[in-house]
Amino acid sequence: MIEQDVLIIGSGVAGMSAAQYAARAGRSVTMLESIAPGGQTMYIDMIENYPGFDQPISGYEIGMKFHAQAEAFGAKLVYATVTKLTKEGDNFLTETADGETYKAKAVIFATGAKHRHLGVEGEEKYNGKGVSYCGTCDGPFFKGKKILVVGGGDTALTDGIYLSKLSEHITIVHRKDRFRAQDNLVEQVNRNKNIELVMQHTITEIKGDGNKVTSVILKDLVKNEEYEREFDAVFIFVGMLPQTDLLDKNILDESGYVITNERMETKTPGLYAAGDVRTTVFRQLVTAASDGAIAAHCASEYIDELEGRAYR
Repeated sequence: MIEQDVLIIGSGVAGMSAAQYAARAGRSVTMLESIAPGGQTMYIDMIENYPGFDQPISGYEIGMKFHAQAEAFGAKLVYATVTKLTKEGDNFLTETADGETYKAKAVIFATGAKHRHLGVEGEEKYNGKGVSYCGTCDGPFFKGKKILVVGGGDTALTDGIYLSKLSEHITIVHRKDRFRAQDNLVEQVNRNKNIELVMQHTITEIKGDGNKVTSVILKDLVKNEEYEREFDAVFIFVGMLPQTDLLDKNILDESGYVITNERMETKTPGLYAAGDVRTTVFRQLVTAASDGAIAAHCASEYIDELEGRAYR
């Protein structure tokens, strides 16, 4: 059994920010990551809106910078898949697929949320090459281009409106005859001269030249006909999948996200959540980094309380 002060599950921006702050506070810290450090940054070609970087930086590069900084303060990164998380007394026990068990006084849950994919041909092939799941992240790379937005909820329409400021050629396609988004967003979209609405349609294929998106195959659900249209980018907003299978459902909201207060505390003492996995109004790298720092600070205070060393 490996004992640590703070165990962080996930090593995206929130997890690595938490690791940095917890380690810098003198805590022993281990991050458990099943795939690779960086989280969603690994899928972002270029980032140009992260504070402090006046030139675009690749998602991979900024992820590696977070990783290096966390390790420089003493945090450890272990590649392992967590299979079970329980609390016994004042301690958390975390089991991994390789048979290891970690014991920690506090756990920061930062597993993130994955974008729901359409599952159509060409989507994965052109992910990062014209297929995107974040308008504010990648929209500026397609200024003046033909952009297709897929979805009918708040995120799809909000990002569609944002993208319409960058291009006069925005098309929103939705499989229903009406949007499920808030009425005020629907009204804004209807008034926007840069946005074309294509209702009761789906995408069946995303096509390209091997390097970038060039067109999509659309299906008219009313006529049951397919046809091809040229587009330079496809932004997909059909929901998120929070990675919360390990947690008790009583600390999740109706969509499966972790409910926290402003200190990133859950209903379970000593268990914190940070980043895209928690209920929040905005999901960006900068907000994930903030969540991680707050979670680490409050987790350290919690450990002081456990050890009878709280500053009064």
